[in-house]
Amino acid sequence: MKIAIINGPNLNLLGKREPEIYGSRSFEEYFETLVQKYPQLDLSYFQSNGEGELVSQLHAVGFEVDGILINAGAYTHTSVAIGDALAAISSPALEIHISNIYKREAFRHKSFLSSQCVGMIAGLGLLGYDLGLQYFIEKENSNQ
Repeated sequence: MKIAIINGPNLNLLGKREPEIYGSRSFEEYFETLVQKYPQLDLSYFQSNGEGELVSQLHAVGFEVDGILINAGAYTHTSVAIGDALAAISSPALEIHISNIYKREAFRHKSFLSSQCVGMIAGLGLLGYDLGLQYFIEKENSNQ
């Protein structure tokens, strides 16, 4: 099973940026943990600070992977384009947020992605990605 993890702006700074909110581990380090934990999965990882690059990556993988974990960062709350890209592809996507967006500023309570995703995991730190992978594994197992 192929799963793409797509992270948006400022997530390249995990481990350095606001560790009280985002922790002290880089996503690259965490990704290696996921690869080792889930050898049965074909995992890919992409991060960009650019909205158009995120849209292009969704187009590139959105018809060939079995699932997408997307954390669009601040673009979650502003990008109609990323929401439209999710609507245009056939791969199911799960929205991920490291922090609890509902405990933060009011503008973060709106997501342009949620209506195009099968669900959302928010506020559980990096564990949210692990749980997202478990969701796709369980879904695949229940379809067999």
